[in-house]
Amino acid sequence: MSAPDSNDLTLSDDGATETPEKKNEAGRPGSLLVIFLTVFIDLLGFGMVLPLLPLYADQFGEDPSGFKIGMLMAIFSIMQFIFAPLWGVVSDRVGRRPVIIVGLAGSVVFYTLFGVATIYKSLTGLFLTRIGAGIAGATISTAQAYIADTTSNENRARGMALIGVAFGLGFTLGPLFAVFAVTFSADAKTPGAGPGFVAAGLSLVALLMAIFVLPESKTATSAHKAKRWYDPAGWQIAFQTKALVYLLIGFFICIFAFANFETTLSMLIRGSKNFTDAPFNFSFKEVCGTFALIGLMVAIVQGGIVRRLAKKISEQKLAVAGAVIEIVGFGMMTGAVRLASTAWLFAALAVIVTGYSCLQPSLYSLLSRWSDPSEQGKVLGVGQSVSAMARIFGSALGIPMLKVTLFLPYVVASVLMVAVASMIVAANKSGRDFE
Repeated sequence: MSAPDSNDLTLSDDGATETPEKKNEAGRPGSLLVIFLTVFIDLLGFGMVLPLLPLYADQFGEDPSGFKIGMLMAIFSIMQFIFAPLWGVVSDRVGRRPVIIVGLAGSVVFYTLFGVATIYKSLTGLFLTRIGAGIAGATISTAQAYIADTTSNENRARGMALIGVAFGLGFTLGPLFAVFAVTFSADAKTPGAGPGFVAAGLSLVALLMAIFVLPESKTATSAHKAKRWYDPAGWQIAFQTKALVYLLIGFFICIFAFANFETTLSMLIRGSKNFTDAPFNFSFKEVCGTFALIGLMVAIVQGGIVRRLAKKISEQKLAVAGAVIEIVGFGMMTGAVRLASTAWLFAALAVIVTGYSCLQPSLYSLLSRWSDPSEQGKVLGVGQSVSAMARIFGSALGIPMLKVTLFLPYVVASVLMVAVASMIVAANKSGRDFE
């Protein structure tokens, strides 16, 4: 299960004229800092729980097929897919600040209950708390709307970039916080309740900041309406263009394969009472450290290497190269599993992350370039919906495939990346830039 990445937030710019009323107290630079910190702190909590969740679930109940654990990993994304548009509508009517506060309060409650569920080793409790946390965490789109309310058209992209930075830091540092949180475990057999309670504490800090520091951004004459994840008109527009159809198919497969990989990794390297075939025996701290390393590698590759390559190589070539690199990486994963080699495992992780970091932003860029500027927001919204659905299916099916055989998730992912490369090549034949 992956939470929505920063690219899943469409930059909303409806071209509306900025009004003097928009320059209210929410327009102060400090307000954007508060939004950044609230999103960052909330995502720290999510990043803490993510690598340990399948391990909790596998140890708390019998699940030979892996279906229950797969659904537990997917349920968070399902709730976000359903409730993000609903929170957006509510924030348009009652304001951004109340919705953000309610979402953070929900995170506090459900992460606390998550900790309680781990104490009682209740798989049902884990399901209920992940459903609640998914609903509460779906307010990220409201944070996007807040930034759009408080920035000019010229500075909006820079403001939205703050959310991207918050995502990157949250997913990188979250697992590192989990390293310290698991030290509260009463034994070495489970991660303990520490990660849930620490995540609740972090969300509480963000909640207090929102209550006491964050002003309302929406005004009575605000012209902005945040773009939603789902816009039926966008699907019709996207499917009128053959190149966009190929890109969206490739995009779905790309995100599905990575979610499949991300979901199975912690069980592969840790094992549990119901999964004794794991070829590695990482400690809980080492599992969290591995996920932190993945987040750091994504930040380095996307922020340093890919940005420079994008100036010299077209998105089409960079995307195909990323798919080919991932084919190699997933092939290396099967080798690492067969050899039970930690060195091969980390080499494979580095290759997979490099390929994904080249591929995913390139696909987003092509969706944008090959869309009519007047309809670009709707097409990118379709891309977000496709991404969310891919994360749901990838998370739900990854662990059942792992239970069938250790190699299956990575063999499937490697084959799927061949299909992604084919989709990009096919799209390139008919894709064209809009002036």
